[in-house]
Amino acid sequence: MNVSDLSLQKEIEELKELVRQKDEALARFHDARHSEKYKSRLFSYIFGKEENKRWTLRLYNAVNHSDYKNPEDIQLTTIENVIYIGMQNDLSFIVADNASLFDIMNIYEQQSTYNPNCPVRQFIYAGMLYEKYVHANHLNIYGTALLPLPIPKLVVLYNGKTNKADDIVLKLSDSFRESIRREFNEKKAAGVDVNDLEEEIDRILKETDPDIEVRVRMLNINYGHNAGILDQCKPLKEYAWFVDRVRTNADEVDIEQAIDQAVDEMPEDFEIKKFITDNRTEVAHMLLTEYNEAETMQMFKDEGRQEGLQEGTELHIKKLMQNLKMTMEQAMDVLGVPSSDRALYISKIRQ
Repeated sequence: MNVSDLSLQKEIEELKELVRQKDEALARFHDARHSEKYKSRLFSYIFGKEENKRWTLRLYNAVNHSDYKNPEDIQLTTIENVIYIGMQNDLSFIVADNASLFDIMNIYEQQSTYNPNCPVRQFIYAGMLYEKYVHANHLNIYGTALLPLPIPKLVVLYNGKTNKADDIVLKLSDSFRESIRREFNEKKAAGVDVNDLEEEIDRILKETDPDIEVRVRMLNINYGHNAGILDQCKPLKEYAWFVDRVRTNADEVDIEQAIDQAVDEMPEDFEIKKFITDNRTEVAHMLLTEYNEAETMQMFKDEGRQEGLQEGTELHIKKLMQNLKMTMEQAMDVLGVPSSDRALYISKIRQ
């Protein structure tokens, strides 16, 4: 066997090992997604349980700069079986009218990987929750009387590794802009161009005047960010500390050991310590699920960028659609496929 044959054989073996690692990661992620017992996030497990409504109320007070005292003013309305990319609607609740002059429907989502599509997800959640509210209160949407509905407040609590500002507003209209931008990129490939694309998008949106807008407030709750909010809600600050400690430990040991160490290192005066230790097994499984999800997504995203090969990227898109039940757009988002290339992949995969 000559030198070139040895080199080729080495490349084949490396490729086989890469495929094996990816298949193992997909299997771990698939198992985690379909575990009925551990499909919640740790955030919703802490703040979304009836016995912890005192913490839910403090979270609400911290985010909204309010000072409600009675946890019974919180009515949990989380949709338990709505799954998006493996996870459920994290936490939703209504602050009852005996706490204020009006009802507020709060939809909170914890996000460990930045995703700009929160507005459309929370729009869907809100529709489901309003439907639930209408039925629970025996309201007639076909009647002549105007229905009294709670005011929606949409919040994402972000604790991912990508650096983000403390307070950001994400808008559904940004997706409208992206739709127009991609359409123009496709036309540009066909020889149609505009002088100033962003100016043209502004003109189109102003002219069409979309009838729906959704705003989601994204708060960075990584330890060391949004000190005012974390200081006002001690359980949230302790949760942020715990996640940060797991990540720090994971730089030195495997993730399972990192979680165990973080639980043991948690200060005795932490309010959530007893809850965490009493539910140690569930907490560990939830964090492992989130870790495997983030690790798998990042692996596919990095490899999709590195390959740069049309065939390889097309194969990854199909695998994500098949194994993780993603839409084609979601798969391309994970792989970081440029807007200008997406029409080509859509055409090839749909053939």
